[in-house]
Amino acid sequence: MNDDLVLRLKSSYVAKRKLIKYRLGEFRNIFAKGDDEKIFEELAFCIFAAGASARMAVKSVESVKGVLMRADSQELSRRLKGVHRFPNSRANYILHTREWLRKDYDFRLKDLILYLNGPVKRRDFFANYRGIKGIGYKEASHFLRNIGFRGYAILDKHILRSIHEFELIDDPKPPTSRSSYMRIERKLKKLAALLEIDFDELDLLLWSEKTGEIIK
Repeated sequence: MNDDLVLRLKSSYVAKRKLIKYRLGEFRNIFAKGDDEKIFEELAFCIFAAGASARMAVKSVESVKGVLMRADSQELSRRLKGVHRFPNSRANYILHTREWLRKDYDFRLKDLILYLNGPVKRRDFFANYRGIKGIGYKEASHFLRNIGFRGYAILDKHILRSIHEFELIDDPKPPTSRSSYMRIERKLKKLAALLEIDFDELDLLLWSEKTGEIIK
């Protein structure tokens, strides 16, 4: 492992640690203090982020604020045009997921998440269940992290490139299966232990190193 890379990352962590901890605290408050609609907004953010960027997802959520819970696919798509690269498909994913949650769970999203006991079961549900459209393991992890649950790696291109630079994976291509996702996640957890940096903090740190930002 490149010692210079380790030293640079540890130095960067010292500089960014306070903001990283603050951001993780904000995430925890979303589930602790937010209602079902606020949690759904975070799920919508992750549906928007899939195949796009965090910045685009933020702008997309802003474009549908006030109508997210009631708009049909046409209105959602209209508001997303010029904002998201896939306005029609993302509008359909949002509508499908929202109405499925209403039909099957009376939109009690918070209760549903608590019922899914354990981190593995929670992520598997959001990554695989037929009612949730538009996300896989990366964005299911992103969603759960963004509402305050810990221990999930968000293996986007920035994190994968970082892991590759640490020579923990041979190729920075996205994992294509549950097992490969979990395998890379375990390697990232070993790196966190080696660096003596909290796993969730390391994820935000690595992302910020590539993007220059510490956002959602």
